[in-house]
Amino acid sequence: MQKNEFRFTPRIINPVKIQNVVIFSADEHIRQAKSVLKKSSPWISVDVFSDPISVGNHQSEGAMVLILDDVALNLVDTTTVRQKNKDVIVVLLSASELIHCAPPSFAQDKHPYTAKADMIFAFNKTDCAPDRIMPSVVRSAEDLLNINKYSTVRRFIFMIVDDEPRWFSQFFPILYGIIGQRADVMIVRTYEESLNFIFGVSNESDIDKNRYISFGHGDDVVCLITDIFFPKGNNLNSDAGKDLINLIQTYYPRIPIIIASKTKEAEAFKDSAFILPKGDPGSLKTLRKYIQDYTGIGNFLIQNESGDVYHRVENIQEMISVLEDAGKDTLQAKNLREILETYGKKDSISTWLYMHGFRELGDVLRPMKAEGREMVDVLKKHLKGEVLRIASTPLYIDKKKASNLRELLKLLEVSDASKIQNLSDNDVFSSWLDRKGYTELAEELRPIHGTGKTLIDSLTLIIEKWIPVYEKNP
Repeated sequence: MQKNEFRFTPRIINPVKIQNVVIFSADEHIRQAKSVLKKSSPWISVDVFSDPISVGNHQSEGAMVLILDDVALNLVDTTTVRQKNKDVIVVLLSASELIHCAPPSFAQDKHPYTAKADMIFAFNKTDCAPDRIMPSVVRSAEDLLNINKYSTVRRFIFMIVDDEPRWFSQFFPILYGIIGQRADVMIVRTYEESLNFIFGVSNESDIDKNRYISFGHGDDVVCLITDIFFPKGNNLNSDAGKDLINLIQTYYPRIPIIIASKTKEAEAFKDSAFILPKGDPGSLKTLRKYIQDYTGIGNFLIQNESGDVYHRVENIQEMISVLEDAGKDTLQAKNLREILETYGKKDSISTWLYMHGFRELGDVLRPMKAEGREMVDVLKKHLKGEVLRIASTPLYIDKKKASNLRELLKLLEVSDASKIQNLSDNDVFSSWLDRKGYTELAEELRPIHGTGKTLIDSLTLIIEKWIPVYEKNP
């Protein structure tokens, strides 16, 4: 790094990557999903074993996911596997219709072996076919490992609350396709698990109303996706989702809520949450837009309480322009300042900055305590400083640097694919481009596009397409 340059530090949400997947199953479709994993996650070694002893004796060099079917989970000594592998997630891919739709305690009563698994997914030959769900199964296992054991930095978590493995098995490939490498996904299946994850308590009465933000993972949650009916205490089909939503709206009003349910109970929250009717393909089309608009992943929407959008901000350069307008001595500017004050108090501005790679700036502006013109001046000062910093933050590939799109394109054409793979796998290209203001290009480069020459060709083709667009509209 040269003088007057700033080092680019990408936001990597999972510092520990899954390096090894072990599959032990009699089902041919599960075994054949090895090829899908190799294509989607080329950095992972995938081993398919044919006997439980080999599985029990296996020791991975890095973090591992052990994928078993119903019969295999009965046969494998998972205690030994855990003793030999420090970072391992045991996953059950179940073909049992009962397990597909049953709450965890009921499934364990009928099939005790399910208690040996850290995660349970449904598989079949249609909507939960192994070649469709396997990449998201491994990714969610990686998320679980990092959230539980490596939560040393601020995280960004989509929290899923649903007790039926079949639904989230269907949903995860869609969700990961939207969020890419920018956030983790966490599954919880009961009301008590929800309280523990968000607030670090087992009962509502134990929530510390003054210090709740210091416990649990609530401060890391950027979106709640919940069913209405799931277990609470001994009631396996309670409407606990209503209680959970009310708690979130009380303690974390900044968290957008998606209700995955077709029930009439969900309609009661239609003014404050996005309703995602389960099994409705049409709703999935609007789901992407909702997540983009309200979780910080997409543009920053500035709108009034009626939902009228005044500004759709793509990058911090555009945010500075909005702040210039907000500093004026007009009624319109005063209204704009009031909206921005609300966003600042809800942590929406810093969350948007976090999700677009501005970790340090997000920390500086969180929480936003200033108001009125003072708030506008504080934001402008820090955002303008960041713009200057961005201009002097190149991207290095094998000790060679790129400071703009044409330099990046030229660098890709002469770089070895092995030097590029890790940057693509960890969303480094998209994070850097996001910071530079190339938001649409960054979005198109998510997720990973192949390996070797295929990867380079994909990257260069997409960048070539966008260069004239950005040069025409700098």
